[in-house]
Amino acid sequence: MRAVGKADDRFSEDALRMLRAVRLVAELGFGIDGDTAKAISENSKHLKHVSRERVHDEFMRILNSSQPMNALVLAKQLGILEYIVPDLIRGIGVEQNQAHSYDVFEHNLRTMQHAADKGWNFDIRLAGLYHDIAKPETRRWSEEKKDWTFHGHDVVGSRVTRKALEDMHFSREIIDKVVKLVRWHMFFSDPEQITLSAVRRMIVNVGEENIQDLLNLRICDRIGTGRPKEQPFRFRKYKAMVDQALRDPISVTMLKTDGNRLMGLFHVKAGPVIGWTLNALLEEILDNADLNTTEYLDKRAKELLKMPEDELKKLGEAGKQRREAAEDEEIKHIMEKYHVC
Repeated sequence: MRAVGKADDRFSEDALRMLRAVRLVAELGFGIDGDTAKAISENSKHLKHVSRERVHDEFMRILNSSQPMNALVLAKQLGILEYIVPDLIRGIGVEQNQAHSYDVFEHNLRTMQHAADKGWNFDIRLAGLYHDIAKPETRRWSEEKKDWTFHGHDVVGSRVTRKALEDMHFSREIIDKVVKLVRWHMFFSDPEQITLSAVRRMIVNVGEENIQDLLNLRICDRIGTGRPKEQPFRFRKYKAMVDQALRDPISVTMLKTDGNRLMGLFHVKAGPVIGWTLNALLEEILDNADLNTTEYLDKRAKELLKMPEDELKKLGEAGKQRREAAEDEEIKHIMEKYHVC
């Protein structure tokens, strides 16, 4: 790609054209000729006078392109990266631990690029670019491990990310979501030790609406380390646990009635009779979900409560066993889905 007329003149008229040239490389796969590249390098300082709103627009288009990594590497080579994503520069040459093949800078870029390769949304791409942004300032040498550690880089990184995105005038919605993804991207731990309650807490932290994007960010993070496999067994098992945590449990809470309603309608005291009745009702709706209406359940509960207690107990216990079997079957299907049986 060659500038129209004299490159120095074009870039002095509007410095944003330098960033636009980089963006076109990402969108269209163009190259930049030597004279234009030289002019960009010589005029790069003029970009600091361009409003962050205008930089924001070009930056979004770069990240939404098919080759954002190429564009940002080119921006670094041309000396304009510091006027686009200055926080990235600190990661250049910062060696990581043995789990990583690349320095912090390249790892962030590769994580972002994998999201683009997958066609995933802008939020995941942006979070991928910033997820390890604070590793340089949190890096410490561990004599015990004989390796680098980065404790707290997720917490510090979320603060750096918020400030950077606010400076670039991103919407509050995008900022809040990306900051959450950066803050919680280290969620992954050994599923042999983690509990469903811990998974549920993670879902609360990041938001149910964001949990799938967090899982996808983790996939990108893994590829960004230089590992060829996106989803090893442990990660697939964690995803299965997320599915378990997200689904509604098979229980009497699924019924369009409850114990308090039955006690009020039929003047029955609290006790095992209510539990047996609810479990008997649940067994029926497991066979036919259309029966789960207040009208039907009230009518059927009235019939059940007239039965001798020993018969009602048998029905209730049979319903409980059926519920537990159905619950086990649901979990089995989830495990099969992720090939972690």
